[in-house]
Amino acid sequence: MTQERSSRIDGNPIETSARLAMLRDVEDLSRRRLLQMGGAFASAAAMFAAGVPLVGVNAQSDDATPTTELPDVTDFPENLKGEGEVVVASWGGTFQAAQREAYFEPFQELSGITVIEAEGPSIAQVQAMVDTGNIEWDVVQLDRASVMNLEQKGDYWEPIDYSLFDTDNIDEERRYTFSVDMLPYAQIIGYRTDEFPEGPNSWADFWDTEAFPGPRTVIGGGGLWPYLEAALMAEGVAKEDLYPIDIDRAYASLDNIRGDVVRWWDAGAIPAQMLTDKEALLAVIWNGRMQALLDEGVPVAPVWNQGGLFTDVWAIPKGAPNAENAQKFAAFITMAVPQARLSKLIPYGSVNNESAQYMSEEELNSFISGPAISEQMFTVNTQWWVENLDEVLDLWNEWVLG
Repeated sequence: MTQERSSRIDGNPIETSARLAMLRDVEDLSRRRLLQMGGAFASAAAMFAAGVPLVGVNAQSDDATPTTELPDVTDFPENLKGEGEVVVASWGGTFQAAQREAYFEPFQELSGITVIEAEGPSIAQVQAMVDTGNIEWDVVQLDRASVMNLEQKGDYWEPIDYSLFDTDNIDEERRYTFSVDMLPYAQIIGYRTDEFPEGPNSWADFWDTEAFPGPRTVIGGGGLWPYLEAALMAEGVAKEDLYPIDIDRAYASLDNIRGDVVRWWDAGAIPAQMLTDKEALLAVIWNGRMQALLDEGVPVAPVWNQGGLFTDVWAIPKGAPNAENAQKFAAFITMAVPQARLSKLIPYGSVNNESAQYMSEEELNSFISGPAISEQMFTVNTQWWVENLDEVLDLWNEWVLG
């Protein structure tokens, strides 16, 4: 993410740390995928980077088809059609270019609603817009914690109209009153297979420095919160019993491994590079980074067991001028085919349970939303982290220097 864009973001400490680091990763991974795109798509991406609306772009023409084959959107509900425009605030760069190809363009073409793109949404800007009545965005991509943060401060969001959504295939736990999940990703174990052919299979194994000797790298620092859930699972806590987190017990568990952690990382590129260079033999890593290493032929493997699932959401600011169109936009984006199209461009998950049928067998091997993988993981309790982040980070700042 560019410095210009990141400088617009303030307010929620969760938003300004973990999710921005993740989004930088998404943008970097997207860039690799989109370098494979064809000429017409590249031209469209350049055009929209210059601020040209999506009017007249044929999203599914042969000329615009990337070398990564994307499923066509052949079923478009009548109740999602309309007129006018919708202003969508996402995160720019190659990530937003992937979103454009996956679902901005098909939505505009099939709905009759013009998509106007904006970049760099922040919770502070949403709050200021609603407070002043000068609302420039109709729908924004944020982390769930940021939306919850504003919920606690007042009436800042439109309720989501789930009568428009494919609720038969979007689990209830992904549907909130004022937002809806749209981009799942995972935090997992990655390891060198040339050092550990049988591999670790749990956080207890990751913590077992006798059975799996060698340097580790673990998330923490630069505002990124420590992986307390992993520390507790290493102690034998079942993933369904993680919350509320026993903070003291988690830090005591971190004590047991700190001598083998050669770096507490604060950017997603770090564990990937350390695994590549064998500076670390085991790492806490985001699944998109792990997939990139596999694509590059690095001898590594993921451990899905006990991985943590995170997500971004769509939310509609209160009083958005095109709120009805925003509801239709969010409903379309969370349909099976649009979600699958993005997952083919970026190695992250889907919120629609029917998306898996549009993925290849190879893609399903790393598709975190498929049951074979998702059932091994746990969903991070955002509410707990919203309520306890300050305490956790205060303790971290003391602990890491101890």
